Amino acid sequence: MFTNKEKTDYTPKTMERNVVAKTTKIIGCDIKSEGDFRIDGLLEGTLTTKGRVIIGVDGHINGVVDAVHADIEGKFSGKLLVHEVLTVKATAKISGDVVINKLSVEPGATFNATCSMKGTVKDLNEGKKAEEKTA
Repeated sequence: MFTNKEKTDYTPKTMERNVVAKTTKIIGCDIKSEGDFRIDGLLEGTLTTKGRVIIGVDGHINGVVDAVHADIEGKFSGKLLVHEVLTVKATAKISGDVVINKLSVEPGATFNATCSMKGTVKDLNEGKKAEEKTA
């Protein structure tokens, strides 16, 4: 009787997309989301998402961002943690502390930040452990 019934998948098919418009200012808040964010206005505070953060040409974030992917065309200052790929476009201006896995920077971008690459640090530490064991 129930053998032909299809299983229901409760996983969302599309992630939500959030936009902070060009004339919008969000100051002093903590934002948490499962979906993507596009910032064309001003955000001062903390943004945590399991999706992608896109800072448009006119966008500016001053604070802390924790995301899986990030594409920056505008301005960012503060602490940026990207678990996968950070793409920095030619119009971007970044300052602060950046922790990433992979980095792509277009010519013309301003990147004045302390940058740590998680994958590289892990590889170096594993290499040191291997040397210690053989010595």
